[in-house]
Amino acid sequence: MSDNQAQFSVLKQTADPAVAEAIQHLIEEGKDHELNRINVLDFSRRTGLDEERVISGFLHASRLGLFDLTWNVLCPGCGGVLDAHSTLKSLRHDDYHCGLCACGYEASVDEQVEVAFTVSPRVRRIAAHDPNTLPLWDYFKQIFWSSGVDFNEESFAALSNDVVLDALELPAHEKAVLSLQLPPEFVIVFEPVTHAAQFIDVQGEPTKERQQLSLMYNKIQAPSGTMTLRPGPLRLSLDNQTDVRVLPSVFIAADALHHLIGKRKPFLTAKRMLTNQTFRDVFKADNLNIDQRLKITSLTFLFTDLKGSTALYERVGDLAAFDLVRAHFHALLEIISSEKGAVVKTIGDAVMATFIRPEHAIVAGLRIRAAMDALNAERGTGDLVVKIGIHEGPCLAVMLNERQDYFGQTVNIAARVQGLSTSQAIHITGPVIDAPAVAAILDRQAIKPIQKQAALRGIADKIVVYEIP
Repeated sequence: MSDNQAQFSVLKQTADPAVAEAIQHLIEEGKDHELNRINVLDFSRRTGLDEERVISGFLHASRLGLFDLTWNVLCPGCGGVLDAHSTLKSLRHDDYHCGLCACGYEASVDEQVEVAFTVSPRVRRIAAHDPNTLPLWDYFKQIFWSSGVDFNEESFAALSNDVVLDALELPAHEKAVLSLQLPPEFVIVFEPVTHAAQFIDVQGEPTKERQQLSLMYNKIQAPSGTMTLRPGPLRLSLDNQTDVRVLPSVFIAADALHHLIGKRKPFLTAKRMLTNQTFRDVFKADNLNIDQRLKITSLTFLFTDLKGSTALYERVGDLAAFDLVRAHFHALLEIISSEKGAVVKTIGDAVMATFIRPEHAIVAGLRIRAAMDALNAERGTGDLVVKIGIHEGPCLAVMLNERQDYFGQTVNIAARVQGLSTSQAIHITGPVIDAPAVAAILDRQAIKPIQKQAALRGIADKIVVYEIP
């Protein structure tokens, strides 16, 4: 059995078999470009397979060495990849700059860090493993733009034909001259390898005199500059002083360009990856460095605690109580994972979990409550009473006690809100109930939340909370 076949065999044991089959087919039969920076959400849509199982399958495949996982920092404006990291640990604290958009961004893991998968060169060699040999527009499509930019063959042909005045491949340490006719529009000379950009504001009366512009490409990341020229002929002199080829391209920065690169499709974000149970279980060493603090603008926290567990042990004995508590944990972990959440940690009989959206957390909370009722009925007891609190807001992803954790007031409030419950009621906060999808879920189940004011320990002001009876 070849190494690849052995890896596929193990994958079918660790991942969903249908997902494993689809991954094997992709690696063996897919075109080169389909194996570079794979958008797993798009893969899920195209194959009709469950998103969570697809994400889990690709994570297991990466751990087996079938794929290389990358964390790509994106420009929210143009969708370009500003930097690619093999591990989240190398994500920088400072701003990333996009030459094409002339803007700086802090890398938010909510929407600006894409998680993508590329087939390992040890498994199958593809063109993108040697990006400096890719044809010019293949480089733009496979290396510069992210998997979230929604190109098809027609739109990409329109980009290269209708939006570009000229473009060329300029080998290392060579020079070239382009002769252009400048239209009366804003023009950008953009080079995707060095991310260098020169803006040209073309305005005024047309001229027949040849205008001159010289651009140099080197290792220095020069800021984007703007100059004014008139409509008419331009002699563009290009000097590549780097050790690799560069791809200077002259774009007309009009509506057509913005329309083409403005079409987006969902992609796997770093936030969703950090809130994925398989990632937390399989890639424990690939989370954050001890001194990293990644800002997350919105994350939903669910806290649970088993009511009266000490009295439970006293009442039914250690062995019976342990079996009950273990069954309760098993149900919680299964439900949280199936609702696109992840368990951050357990503290005694309590669980802290995260979800990317409030509606996933509220569904998990309702299912947990129903599961406890079912376990109690099955055992002819009423001993399993789980208190649940849910809150949503900004936080920091950090490393604490050698595990990826979260820090901030949002976490504190979520934990305190859970403490308000005295029965199997669920308590949620305003940001959770204000989510339209949460309101729709409660309405469908004919649940009428009870609004009340609550004083939370360590929180200065009372807050409005909602009891889900």
